[in-house]
Amino acid sequence: MTALRSLLYAAIFYPATFLWVLAGLTASLVGPRPTLAVVLSWTHMHRWLAEHLLHINVKVEGEVPQGPHLIAVKHQAMIETLDMVRITNLPIIVIKKELADLPLFGLLTRRYGVIPVERSAGAKALRSLVSEGKKAKATGRQVIIYPEGTRVQVGETPPLRSGFAALYRALGLPVVPVATDSGVLWGRGLIHRPGTITLRIGETIPAGLPREEVERRVHTAINALELAPQAGA
Repeated sequence: MTALRSLLYAAIFYPATFLWVLAGLTASLVGPRPTLAVVLSWTHMHRWLAEHLLHINVKVEGEVPQGPHLIAVKHQAMIETLDMVRITNLPIIVIKKELADLPLFGLLTRRYGVIPVERSAGAKALRSLVSEGKKAKATGRQVIIYPEGTRVQVGETPPLRSGFAALYRALGLPVVPVATDSGVLWGRGLIHRPGTITLRIGETIPAGLPREEVERRVHTAINALELAPQAGA
């Protein structure tokens, strides 16, 4: 039954996403507010499918503070990337450049508001990240970064990529760390197990800390669920 639900989810979500992308691109011709509204409705659609088809619920522990913050999120699965958009009310997101370069979908992400990063570009990528980050801060929207740089397996706690510290220093914003255990239910394949995923919003970390201290505090906070009982257990 789990496999059937997962396949049905994929059969609905991905074609529906194509339609939402077309709607979002059309809305972007009118202005940014309609574009954001379409993207938000897409995340709500996904939440409905996750709850009713996959029987996956998301428990949010804590609350994201109002106002501009840099939000550092553990990344184990696709599901938190969509739910964080909904929970944080349409943030600007640091994403890998390959996604922003996709036909149609990539164009919509750029019109929505993202900071594309070419991870292989080294110092050039850091300069671009900082420049685009400052533009994002000027909008007043929250900024989300996945500080480990990519999706990781359950139990993996790699060091934070240098882009996090560069953005933290350049923006001068407090950091909201977010831990998740999504990978326990939502693996890299097509099969997703039912249960409850936790998003734990940690204590806000102030701006202006030395690099070693902020990285240590963020690394600890986003990995807070790694030793906790597994979701759905």
